[in-house]
Amino acid sequence: MKMENFELSVETINKFNVPGPRYTSYPTAPEWKDDFTENNYFKILNDFGAKDEPLSIYVHIPFCESLCWYCGCNVKISKNREKANDYIDYLFKEIDTVASKFEKKKEITQFHWGGGTPTFMNEEQIAKLFRKIQDSFDLNLDEEVAIEVDPRTIDHHKLKVLRNLGFNRVSMGVQDFNPKVQEAVNRVHSFELVKSHYDYCRELGFRSVNLDLIYGLPFQTVENFAESVELVCDLRPDRVALYSYAHLPWLKPHMKLIHETDLPSTEEKFKIFLKSREIFMKRGYLTIAMDHFALETDEMAKAFMNGTLHRNFMGYTLKPAENFIGFGVSSIGYLENCFIQNTKDLNEYYQMIDDGNLPLERGKILKEDDLMRQWTINSLMCKFKVDKNEFKQKFEIDFDTYFEYEKEHLQNCEKEDLLKLKDDKIIISPIGRLFIRNVCMGFDWYFRQQGAHKKFSKTV
Repeated sequence: MKMENFELSVETINKFNVPGPRYTSYPTAPEWKDDFTENNYFKILNDFGAKDEPLSIYVHIPFCESLCWYCGCNVKISKNREKANDYIDYLFKEIDTVASKFEKKKEITQFHWGGGTPTFMNEEQIAKLFRKIQDSFDLNLDEEVAIEVDPRTIDHHKLKVLRNLGFNRVSMGVQDFNPKVQEAVNRVHSFELVKSHYDYCRELGFRSVNLDLIYGLPFQTVENFAESVELVCDLRPDRVALYSYAHLPWLKPHMKLIHETDLPSTEEKFKIFLKSREIFMKRGYLTIAMDHFALETDEMAKAFMNGTLHRNFMGYTLKPAENFIGFGVSSIGYLENCFIQNTKDLNEYYQMIDDGNLPLERGKILKEDDLMRQWTINSLMCKFKVDKNEFKQKFEIDFDTYFEYEKEHLQNCEKEDLLKLKDDKIIISPIGRLFIRNVCMGFDWYFRQQGAHKKFSKTV
């Protein structure tokens, strides 16, 4: 299989196609512990509140009208919009408890709504929640204010409401335009519908309009998915996320509705990705980190070229992922070198707040070793390189000395042409960019102790 100036054999693809984390965090979520207490979180909030540092906020809206069978998110299926009213009331209580720990309103430099489907809510509900955040924090509308939208649950009036409130970036879930693929995953919408919403977003002046695609879905082929990619390029979104479908029916039972025999083979799936990548590049998009494509004018492309791209649970981001708070069921935050996650059970979320508690499920206070490995993995994922001098300046220890055990892994990666080892840098090769998760796994202390697990998707 040819790509640029190198070839990949089926054997090579299969060799690297092993279960492994996606590294939206390090340590990864399975390593977080349920003995993390509310007192731990209150201390972290108080410590952070005393500092004059900005904050990012993520709000999780779990509701969807229907279940997409590929979905790995925490969702609640309902067509009853009234359910969102109760949820918003409980969000308000959680927001009030957290905001009360800060000496003054925290400046918000990134604000993201995800789900589920945030646009499940009606216009009044969306406005009510947005204004609550504005009242509780210092929301800078010049910074990124983003929302995920489902083309099936949005209309032009709701898009206008979003823009008038202050949202400036829209991410629209397309996944695939092929009708047979859409029917196989229970998410049907037309290209014309997406184009109508996309054009209106441009008319309204959203700063960035992004589309999400998923490859590896049932009945996808190199040829039919290429047609979807071409249609996306015709629309000319600022950036595109091209996500790999993770088939994990043992973790998400509804994925059993997708027949494994209908999924593309590992080789075919990889070819789909390579062909999609080729099309995006021919159509003027830059390859950004692991799974994004962006026009040169897009802020993400500029950040990647400048080496200032970051990564967290909101995906690749332009802001350092140093401090962010998640509100809502299953949401994740990161403050003062600590991960915090709310309960994933909606009824438990309500009950814990009724009992006067924050709805915490687990957390992870990072040790110095965690921070050093986190920095290294993030550098690999976001920059495709590691600057050893930068590491030494930050942690006051020599990179090669600290990662003596990892030297064999790096040498093996170099033999496989995944990277180039230099005295002061590690440079990921074009092939290595495709298997960056495999490179990162060598720096994952927890993964090394436990080995490959079914809790992770395969890397191809």
